[in-house]
Amino acid sequence: MRKKENLRESYPCRECQAGIVHPSHVTYFTWLKDELITVPNFPAWICDLCGKREYDQRAISWLTMLLNPNAGRKVEEKKKKPPYSHLSGDNAAPAIK
Repeated sequence: MRKKENLRESYPCRECQAGIVHPSHVTYFTWLKDELITVPNFPAWICDLCGKREYDQRAISWLTMLLNPNAGRKVEEKKKKPPYSHLSGDNAAPAIK
């Protein structure tokens, strides 16, 4: 059984303070480098009076993850550098006296 999410169906608009914000689905537009990306049926909340849009943060997170240029690539572990370099110079270990 799937848990029901606690999403508010509507609430007063924070922008105009007179309208009511309702859930809807819109076409979301964003730029990825030089390309315009459009996403149809994107969840949003829109004020019925001023038209202010608030996009679903969970959907934004998913979209950001999907559009990440490194999506699907293996994550390489970064090698830890020793605290001091074995070479002389700026990173040389302090002399023990």
